[in-house]
Amino acid sequence: MVKHTLRQFFQYYLQTFQNIVKNHSILTTLILSVFLYSFFYPTAYQGQQAEAVPLVIVDQEQSVLTNTIITEIQKSPDIQIQGISSNFIEAEYLVQTQQADAILLLPDHLSQSIRRGDTGGIGLYLSTANFLKTKQIGLGLVQSIEQTLTDYSEQFTQRTHFQPDLSVHQIPLFNTLSGYGSYVFPAVAPVIIHQTLLLGICMLVAGYRQRLWHPTITEFLAFYAAMLTIGCLGCFYLFGFTFWLYDYPRGGNFWGMLLAVPIFVSCVISLAILIASYLDRPERAGHVIVFSSIPLFLMSGAAWPHAAMPEWLQFFVQIFPSTHGVQLFIQLNQMGAHFSETGFKLYYLIAITVLCGWLAWRRLRS
Repeated sequence: MVKHTLRQFFQYYLQTFQNIVKNHSILTTLILSVFLYSFFYPTAYQGQQAEAVPLVIVDQEQSVLTNTIITEIQKSPDIQIQGISSNFIEAEYLVQTQQADAILLLPDHLSQSIRRGDTGGIGLYLSTANFLKTKQIGLGLVQSIEQTLTDYSEQFTQRTHFQPDLSVHQIPLFNTLSGYGSYVFPAVAPVIIHQTLLLGICMLVAGYRQRLWHPTITEFLAFYAAMLTIGCLGCFYLFGFTFWLYDYPRGGNFWGMLLAVPIFVSCVISLAILIASYLDRPERAGHVIVFSSIPLFLMSGAAWPHAAMPEWLQFFVQIFPSTHGVQLFIQLNQMGAHFSETGFKLYYLIAITVLCGWLAWRRLRS
């Protein structure tokens, strides 16, 4: 009896892969798309950090000190000086017309202010259109201005105790490259697995249902195991090879990641089968699911922190397994979080797996 059941299980298991290979749309969605995205996304962000960000300088004093500051700024690879003016309104116009991303104001009487021991009143005005880009201006200016003001103030050590309050030492704890690619792709990777599995399984199960598919428990578990194999291998490929290839932060909690992957994938499979049980044909899966990728990523808290969302939305986004999956793998892969710090997410995913799996089984058998 056991041998017969195991033989049937592996027969259905292999048959599922054969059905996937026969359908090019499902094969592309479930398997080939993961390989495509693993190169498409990281390559687009391979530059990691913005360089030569345009800056306009308003030099109202036009002294030896301000000339020295401008010379030091020109040495920074993060900044490209778009223009130097004494008129703040002209500089503001350049930012408004997107010819520059920031304004550095060197006010009149700057030198005299430094001699008195004041901070000088230097102003930095950033465009809010792209904070990830304009943050490079701040980093470049801090290094250039701090050293220049320190050297200048040393000439007046007998008359002032000036100490620049601009010392900023950025030490990234987890995103060690401080790059955009190493920030966004580790968050996008679980969404890629989530969406490719969800869409592929819905297409496959909807096609089965058109043939009045009423699986036995062995056939259902074999199908589940086949999808689990595909999903786990996709995760290991992204979290292992792709992260290594593009030198993204990885391996924070390796054994925790190995435990979390099948739990997350199982949850997505259960959810996908349940959704597919309501679809009348495979094409409907695309209509229902494709549009959801961007909202799911936004709700994950990676693009916009949950703490900055309205309180009702903070509770709403916790319903989705993708939210827990993205946060879970960022914590495990990049931050090295322990089980005690990720336990709630794992328990929630297990609960959704059992609930959706049971409901899906009931609907497919009815």
